[in-house]
Amino acid sequence: MSGNQPNRIPGFGRIGRDEPLRFTFDGKAYTGYKGDTLASALLANGVKLVGRSFKYHRPRGVFSAGVEEPNALVALREGARREPNTRATVAELFDGLVAESQNRSPNLKYDIQSLNQAIARFIPAGFYYKTFMGPFANTRLWMFFEKIIRKSAGMGTASGEADPDRYDRMHAHCDVLVIGGGAAGLSAALAAGEAGARVILVDETPRLGGRLNQDVYKIGDLSGGEWVEQTVAKLIALPTVKLLTRTTAFGYYDGNLIGAVERVSDHLPETPVHLPRQRWWRFRAKQVILATGATEQPLVFGNNDRPGIMLAGAVRAYINEYGVLPGRRAVIFTNNDDAYRTALDVINAGGAAVAVVDARKNPRSTLIDHTRGKGVTVLTGHAVVNTHGHFELQAVDVAPIDGDGAARRLDCDLLAISGGWQPNVHLSSQTGAKPVWNDKMNCFLPGTPKRPEASAGAAAGRFTLAAVLSDGHARGTQAAALTGHSLDREVRLPRVDAETPAPSEALWEAPDPAKGHPKKFVDHQDDVSADDVRLAHREGYVSVEHLKRYTTLGMGTDQGKTSNITGLAIMAKLRGQPIPAVGTTTFRPPYTPIAIGAMGGTERGQHYKPRRRSPMHDWHQERGCEWIPAGLWDRPRHYPLTPNETLRQAYVRETKQTRQSVGICDVTTLGKIDIQGPDAAEFLNRVYTNGFAKLPVGKARYGLMLREDGQVYDDGTTSRLGENHYVMTTTTANAVTVMAKLEFYLQAVWPDLRVKVVSVTEQYAAIALAGPNSRKVMQKIVDIDLSDDAFPFMACGPCHAVTDTLRARLFRISFSGELAYEINVPSDYGRFVWDALMDAGAEFGIVPYGLEALGNMRIEKGHVAGAELDGRTTADDLGLGKMLSAQKPFVGKALAQRPGLTAPTRKKLVGLVPVDGKTALPNGSQIIELADRDKPRPVKMIGNVSSNGFSPELDTPIALGLLEGGLAREGDTVLVAYPLKNLYIPATVRNPHFVDPEGKRLHG
Repeated sequence: MSGNQPNRIPGFGRIGRDEPLRFTFDGKAYTGYKGDTLASALLANGVKLVGRSFKYHRPRGVFSAGVEEPNALVALREGARREPNTRATVAELFDGLVAESQNRSPNLKYDIQSLNQAIARFIPAGFYYKTFMGPFANTRLWMFFEKIIRKSAGMGTASGEADPDRYDRMHAHCDVLVIGGGAAGLSAALAAGEAGARVILVDETPRLGGRLNQDVYKIGDLSGGEWVEQTVAKLIALPTVKLLTRTTAFGYYDGNLIGAVERVSDHLPETPVHLPRQRWWRFRAKQVILATGATEQPLVFGNNDRPGIMLAGAVRAYINEYGVLPGRRAVIFTNNDDAYRTALDVINAGGAAVAVVDARKNPRSTLIDHTRGKGVTVLTGHAVVNTHGHFELQAVDVAPIDGDGAARRLDCDLLAISGGWQPNVHLSSQTGAKPVWNDKMNCFLPGTPKRPEASAGAAAGRFTLAAVLSDGHARGTQAAALTGHSLDREVRLPRVDAETPAPSEALWEAPDPAKGHPKKFVDHQDDVSADDVRLAHREGYVSVEHLKRYTTLGMGTDQGKTSNITGLAIMAKLRGQPIPAVGTTTFRPPYTPIAIGAMGGTERGQHYKPRRRSPMHDWHQERGCEWIPAGLWDRPRHYPLTPNETLRQAYVRETKQTRQSVGICDVTTLGKIDIQGPDAAEFLNRVYTNGFAKLPVGKARYGLMLREDGQVYDDGTTSRLGENHYVMTTTTANAVTVMAKLEFYLQAVWPDLRVKVVSVTEQYAAIALAGPNSRKVMQKIVDIDLSDDAFPFMACGPCHAVTDTLRARLFRISFSGELAYEINVPSDYGRFVWDALMDAGAEFGIVPYGLEALGNMRIEKGHVAGAELDGRTTADDLGLGKMLSAQKPFVGKALAQRPGLTAPTRKKLVGLVPVDGKTALPNGSQIIELADRDKPRPVKMIGNVSSNGFSPELDTPIALGLLEGGLAREGDTVLVAYPLKNLYIPATVRNPHFVDPEGKRLHG
């Protein structure tokens, strides 16, 4: 045994012993190795007590080595990433893993709720129906006790914090989808792949091979593990084959649609910013091969739940795959030949096989003879009837099943049990194919397929290695042929030793010991005993669906993978009917638990096209705003104080109060795109005309995008939140198109860049606060210093808003030209923060302003928006020519240099004011020379008005326009013509920066 891991076996396992990993369990530090699961690492360190049972809080240990685990449920990680009810048997170990046991108080060893065992006879299945819902109870009494019951009988506790991880979605099409990467699955995938079919193989484990990694087999001249490595290498070399490990196929749907979840980074200490935590796959396959294997079934006997009692196949898995011997002295209890392998493996690993207790009367096979030849005592016609110990197994009582003979006690610290193997028919049954009972094998087999699918290997009831390999190859060849692919050469299957096991014999419940009637657990996770099944029968709950709900049999996270068959068999015996007549419960997705985050994927918040509303929508509605559509959104246009206040009066009032004191605006609708990955800076450098590679973390920068033809596409600010994490803002109208453009670049133009982009427009509420008093107002609700030195213009960073727990992002950017801030908070908290800002700004006369005032202030500052970004303007037209970097390439750079886009006669951005200081300059008006007013039509149009407003600071209407000659004509008088209304308004050309052209205000 190995050092501080007393149960680790030298020379065994497929773990990385040169990569030790530190982890903690219930605060105590341990060490494991790369390739370990949490369960194997705990067993290696001699930890047998890992949990408490659901209702009685009995001590429980690791029971299995796979997804069927009912006992070893733990909480992993800390903080927002804490995940309860995780099976330790499939949780991959990583350095720094923090794990805690569940459902115990105050700790795992001393659990006060274990006192429930003393009152077990008073709290059988369904006790709460009678006790708190009978004629002597009332609703109030039940509501009181419900909380106590749920707390004592519950499982893990979620963190309560927002899930910080990201989830992704993928779609894939193939000819043949193989589910399961064991011997049958690998054989099927190789056959179909070599025939030229497009094959996808998925397996829920990180290592392909299935039982070939966990049992000792020879395939030809190779060990089972070597054959797996060779076959995987062949599959990788085939161009039409894709292998997906850590991917669980959880549901089989119409149209041969298979749902699966890939655990992309659950095995890592932290999810990299460029990766999702999990990925939801949707596979469309012409043919599906279900090589899902089989699950070993336990045996039911007295006190069969003590730590140290495990499935026999799991014992072999820990020895051969993880190099862990779970006990030094093992007793094997079985009704089939397969468990004899466990005795041989225990001996080979340096342990002692005390005895094999076989329920069959006189089984004969080569494997049994070989086991006897190793000096192992074989007790046929016997059963384990009771066990001894508390926190770990110490001994078992063995007695003849027919009662003819005295019981004997065998000292041991490990009891390996096997009640045979049940094919995993879950996915097959989800198609509507009813499973069929097989009396010879004592298991359900897949029913007649109702979809283009076939089960293979152990999933089809073939339990010898030769049959598994042959069946997998046949199914793969058949599936390929059905999709139009075939191999033009004969394939010779590898040679495997023949196996002739003795028939198994059903033993659904062992007899009681001579004295006493100990609990015999059918469902370990939900504490359902054989007596509970009998109680359900006495009280009329004889339907399998009623039995399930009355006793909670099979309702845990394991969905009865090791309990349903036994429970149904006991009920069938009580009813005096064969098992097929009793039937099974309905198999429904998911096959194993999946994260809700994976279900939602990226589609969170409002993601449908019709009518998007900001989180502050109701507040705006309550204030009587007038709505206006903006892109896909409804936005407040203005907030009239009285029914008689006109649009112009309202937005002028809002503009004036904002510039004099402080105003607040809902800017949620601006596009927000999260950009992450190691190449994010390079990506932005290529997309924007100006440089982003050297933008410091915590800073924002105004950026300009061009189309490929050199015309301006969109503008906005992009902020660097982390080393590889940016947030881009876009105009409201272009949010969707910019997102689509970025995805196109990453998928089709630069697929080598390690960057992920996702729209977070709906995920964050955005609020702009502008005006000379904006700092005083914002400082009241955030927990960071907003002084010029600490948070200068164009700064950005995280903060907490209003409370110590509400995380926010704060940006010091200005669209109005005033001292201004923009705060982003999760959408659900938008109204909360908005109200807080309104309260904080009350003493300064804070005013909400709508889209008209927002546009009016940006016109006063000469900022361009959608009206100027009409697809016909260049950066130089808009006065942004200096933003075109000469030091780097970017989208649109080459075509932006075309002579037609650089001609001095092009129309350029200017400001306009009416000569009379009163008449508004209508949007869309033509600009002509003043001298052409009285000339016969048509006359030359030298420009147009793009945006207009009224400046309370200048007390005059203003406008932005595009004019030939641009600012070279500053001071000239031109004629703004609107022929449809016979308007001809003389206007003076001036600098478009009407207010604070030096920019002193926004710098505070």
